[in-house]
Amino acid sequence: MPHVFDDSVRAAVLGHMNDDHRDDNVLIGRAFGPFGDVIASQMVTFDGDAGQWHVITAEGAEEVIRVPWPGGPITGRPEVRREIVALYDAACARLGLGPRPH
Repeated sequence: MPHVFDDSVRAAVLGHMNDDHRDDNVLIGRAFGPFGDVIASQMVTFDGDAGQWHVITAEGAEEVIRVPWPGGPITGRPEVRREIVALYDAACARLGLGPRPH
């Protein structure tokens, strides 16, 4: 059973990702989802095993994708940031883009 983060941690992380990192969400959606033409992506939840994003394509297709944390299961809030940064870096690599400095 994956670790379940409390509501305040989930709300803080999701708020930050969806307010401050919209472009990163799109890159993650493009790199790890079933569609290459993702135009919008919102992080909808996460647990100790993975994050989930709701993605939308240019044609209007929608999907919720679950992307495992690159470093494996996590249990602490600081680990969430580390794993999201790792996903962003991996997304950039898959898409042939240079990541911005962290």
